[in-house]
Amino acid sequence: MTSNEIIEKAKKIRLLLLDVDGVLTDGKLYFNNDGQEMKAFNTLDGHGIKVLRKSGVEVGIITGRESALVSRRANDLGIKLIRQGREDKFDALQEILKEFPCELEHIAYMGDDYPDLLVMTKVGLALTVNNAVSAVAERAHWRSERRGGDGAVRDACDFIMRAQNTFDQTLSQYL
Repeated sequence: MTSNEIIEKAKKIRLLLLDVDGVLTDGKLYFNNDGQEMKAFNTLDGHGIKVLRKSGVEVGIITGRESALVSRRANDLGIKLIRQGREDKFDALQEILKEFPCELEHIAYMGDDYPDLLVMTKVGLALTVNNAVSAVAERAHWRSERRGGDGAVRDACDFIMRAQNTFDQTLSQYL
């Protein structure tokens, strides 16, 4: 697929769905001595999500693990479309579509591992991180130069806004 074809796909996006572990985080599982889970989220990704939402693209989360930390981060970013503890991510996507009706071609999904593949192959724009497993990287339309948890989501947000010609207007608010 050519760069222009990928940009044309990005122009149509109205909903960006994200995996968590390996996309919004580095994919490592951290536990303290009390067994409580810890996750590190990148502020670049968070701000990218906020400005993408302001540009008119909604953002949601579909993740295989259940975590109060993910709920808190989603709440901080204003993300209402969230499905956790869902191994069948395509089924979770169908539930989200009941809340946010949208054609599949208007959806982008960013994943990094096998559980993300079905959704990635059904939506309009498949995105991934630099360190995705090869089967995912081979099927993605676009791949960030950054690793999961290291600003890859921000790259994806900026890419979509550039394709939709909303990036410069968003940036002008900071100049």
